Amino acid sequence: MEIEKLAMTPVVMSAKSHVSEPAREDYPTFGEYLAQSLKKVNQLELDSAELKKALVTGRVEDISQVVVAGQKAEIALQLTSIGAVSFSIVERIFG
Repeated sequence: MEIEKLAMTPVVMSAKSHVSEPAREDYPTFGEYLAQSLKKVNQLELDSAELKKALVTGRVEDISQVVVAGQKAEIALQLTSIGAVSFSIVERIFG
């Protein structure tokens, strides 16, 4: 059995430097991003609290809705906190 050589296609690589380009203004700053995230977390917390009240008053029959809403709010808060801490660490390292 004879092994044939592979036909290789030449690879052409190129890169464009963006160092001299001005920074894009349409991205939110970290502070704006954090504020938006905290507003979303707050809304999730408020939704969770409302569902808990509805459960206690008998307006919710499926407790899983209440549990899921609470978990969403908790996870969102944890992720927002992790993001804020991570940014703080990166900012301290890279100035």
